[in-house]
Amino acid sequence: MPALVEQPGYAQEKLAALSKRVLCRETQASTLLALLGEPEHYSYPSIFVYGHRASGKSHVTESMLQELELPHVVVSCVECVSSGLLLEQTLLSFFGPEAPALLPRAPSLSDFVRVYKQLRAESPSLQTHYIVLDRAEVLRDMEVNLLPGLLRLQELVDDNVSVILLSEIDWSKFRLNTGCLEPLLVHFPDYSKAELQLILEQDFHPLYSPELYSLFISILLGVFYSVCRDLRELRHLAALNFSKFCEPLGKGEAKESDTHKLWRNIEPHLKKAMQTVYLREVSSVQWEQQQLMEEKEAGALKGLSAYAHVELPYYSKFLLIAAYLASYNPARTDRRFFVKHHGKIKKTNFLKKHEKTSNHLLGPKPFPLDRLLAIFYSVVDSRVAPTASIFSQISSLVTLQLLTQVGHDDQLDSPKYKCAVSLDFIQVISRTVSFDIIRYLYDFL
Repeated sequence: MPALVEQPGYAQEKLAALSKRVLCRETQASTLLALLGEPEHYSYPSIFVYGHRASGKSHVTESMLQELELPHVVVSCVECVSSGLLLEQTLLSFFGPEAPALLPRAPSLSDFVRVYKQLRAESPSLQTHYIVLDRAEVLRDMEVNLLPGLLRLQELVDDNVSVILLSEIDWSKFRLNTGCLEPLLVHFPDYSKAELQLILEQDFHPLYSPELYSLFISILLGVFYSVCRDLRELRHLAALNFSKFCEPLGKGEAKESDTHKLWRNIEPHLKKAMQTVYLREVSSVQWEQQQLMEEKEAGALKGLSAYAHVELPYYSKFLLIAAYLASYNPARTDRRFFVKHHGKIKKTNFLKKHEKTSNHLLGPKPFPLDRLLAIFYSVVDSRVAPTASIFSQISSLVTLQLLTQVGHDDQLDSPKYKCAVSLDFIQVISRTVSFDIIRYLYDFL
């Protein structure tokens, strides 16, 4: 950090230690250091630090205040459900457990200013006091006068105090119609790929060489960097998958230099982890246990998604089966599969020479509603009247994303659909209603 050399010996040692804790944030740390100034000089009333999640805002700010041993308090605005809790927590950190008792039951900002001035008069100090408000965007939903008052708190209490706001959104979303004191803005940009590589490499496992962990991080970023720039999320994914990466080493099947074997072992695990980025339906421990259970399972149930465990109504299962058949069978084959007295059909005419590619490889094709209902009435065991209940179940399958509605908006009289489930999934559904779907699929003739 270039600005640190001009500091006296005491501060230089503190800031040298700080530079090791805030990797790849030297520019932002130098900017904050310049804004804070000398400990006993008046600082700017308010500083607004903004940037995306996990970009180092809180870490750099708190680390700097701790290393410089400046009096400060860090308050999470998310944890404070009311402005009263925020004000009480500030007094508690600065003046001890007896200070909040001086406030009324539902304190306002004016009550806080009165008590703060009273307590500061009893224990005067020249050092700047810093109030750090994390997740400051929550302040917009509190009292109208709270945010403008905090921005000019130094003027209200007539004391050397500075408020630092940390937020994930920019200042333009905070501006009030009534006007308020403009804070100084400090932006924390997203980490680049090289910076993420450098930071994540610091978490290397003591049982393996740093070079191996650096290789693993390089592979991880190569897969996830295009969809995820969040340092916390990437660190979580690295901790979750490094043991899988090292399995061939523990079994003696590969060496650290066998990068191809290590990649082939970790590739399927990274594909599964890609489905859980930013989406925590279960905890990490439960997700690992689920992966172990899937590896032990055999047959059609292996590797199924969570939708396979969703129980559907009886006729919805047959509607889904009919939709799958309509998506993966050519329309000209319906007569052969679903008409009892279809007559003789020559095999040479039935199988076209140019149809060499499996329909399952080409993906599902759209089909009209009348074809879906025709197949449904052919495969269902009992005779079902075309009531509104059947049509509502089709809408429910679309809502569950088991069916996808396609086509133009003007085709209201004949909507088209596509089936959005896999072959393994539809086989499980078919077994629950004792229907052999393989016999009715064109690709398996």
